[in-house]
Amino acid sequence: MIDLVNISVGNAAGYALLGYMVVFFGLVLLMCVIFAMGKIMHKEKPAAAPAAAAPAAAAPAAAAPKAEPAPGSAGDFKLYNTDPRDAAMVMAIVADTLGKPLNELRFISIREVKEDEV
Repeated sequence: MIDLVNISVGNAAGYALLGYMVVFFGLVLLMCVIFAMGKIMHKEKPAAAPAAAAPAAAAPAAAAPKAEPAPGSAGDFKLYNTDPRDAAMVMAIVADTLGKPLNELRFISIREVKEDEV
């Protein structure tokens, strides 16, 4: 029978270490399960049969052609409550701070944050 009232420091350290090992083993096991589930859920789906792609290719006029960005641009971005002049200044400051050309950066959206929103 283990006497838990009059336990020695060595035994207490051993029990604590055993408890830590059990917890970390459980965490590692949980991490393995999550990684395995991620691999299963993000499996590459096989390519569709060529016969299924033929009807889609038969009607190219129905789909609107997507406008290609201008050479050297990084695509479109959205402005939310921001003047285009202010957005251009922000983009120039970011490009200068990073030391990169503006056409190598990709801005997704720019939104002005008011004092009362902070």
